[in-house]
Amino acid sequence: MKFLIYSFLAMIFGYSEISEINETKPKTNSEDEYESLAKAAEGLFKIGTALNERQLNSGENESLAITKEHFNAIVAENCMKSGRIQPVEGEFVWEHADRFVEFGEKHGMEINGHTLIWHSQAPKWFFVDEQGNDVSKEVLIERMETHINTLVGRYKGRVHTWDVVNETILDDGSWRNSKFYQILGEDFVKIAFELAHKADPEARLFYNDYSMAMPGKREGVVNMVKNLQKQGVKIDGIGMQGHVGLDYPSLEEFENSIKAFADLGVEVMITEMDVSALPNPSNHQGAEISDSIEYQQMLNPYTEGLPDSVQQRFNERYLDFFNLFLKYKDNISRVTFWGVTDRYSWKNNFPVRGRTDYPLLFDRDYQAKAVVSDIIELLGEHRMAQ
Repeated sequence: MKFLIYSFLAMIFGYSEISEINETKPKTNSEDEYESLAKAAEGLFKIGTALNERQLNSGENESLAITKEHFNAIVAENCMKSGRIQPVEGEFVWEHADRFVEFGEKHGMEINGHTLIWHSQAPKWFFVDEQGNDVSKEVLIERMETHINTLVGRYKGRVHTWDVVNETILDDGSWRNSKFYQILGEDFVKIAFELAHKADPEARLFYNDYSMAMPGKREGVVNMVKNLQKQGVKIDGIGMQGHVGLDYPSLEEFENSIKAFADLGVEVMITEMDVSALPNPSNHQGAEISDSIEYQQMLNPYTEGLPDSVQQRFNERYLDFFNLFLKYKDNISRVTFWGVTDRYSWKNNFPVRGRTDYPLLFDRDYQAKAVVSDIIELLGEHRMAQ
């Protein structure tokens, strides 16, 4: 029937016109129109991923190919953390960070530096003198200034956003009793943001933390940011780490935090998205890397793959979150996954070492999971409806 219709039209208009009509017919399948996550989300928010040193140093073609196809933003998973980049005072290791930035520049991606000031994975020398005693306020500020000036200054105009301070508010909203806090008090956050802004006035500066759906942490972060704003400190946004499970946190509480942070007049970024498919030991919702829970077989039930019922819950969970992100697309500037494939996800070793988890969008064989096309379709439909 279609052939007969085309033949009839061809007799009237000519074949060239029919060809033009056929080519310009609007597509109805968003998955056909948007070939990748980043393309499907264009105009909504950036789609990012964390890259590790193994992928960049070995030139791991499969992970990098996925990154180039599906993502338009990257974050340094480990290579810019202070313990990696300045393991010895005054001795900076640039090889890995340089490669990371060069990859992002080559492929026109938004580049996020992670992280300038963090209590964890910081070198021990940062906080002590030659005798092993805590340094004075003046010395710690001087070390922060040297570290931030050197790191941010090296990539001035090249790294677009920085996670300036990472994970300083506890789940109940109180301040973490880190060495930064013990020596400098709350002022260390203000000092860090001011130093970062001075080192690169054009870079966008963020505070980043986990368990951000918890009411206590939400309130603590809001109070901290309001205090910084009152003092005239430049803080452009808040990164909500998206380390979630199949049944935690509640979407309602996650949404409450998005609204609360957006009401501060700052950007919101989903910075470390992954969905653990495994049982949650002791209702563990954080991302404190010092946590260690004894391995138990019952907590590693899916070594040969996910059952269909669990896979379905996994897919639905991702779609629930993306529907939420789309609801707040005017406030969310980027959604970043904490890794490219399940093969190298940190969740295989956290909070229980040696487990087999399936938290990301691409499997251990570098294949896109079914939910990828579902997300692309969801994003595409949203764009077409606008």
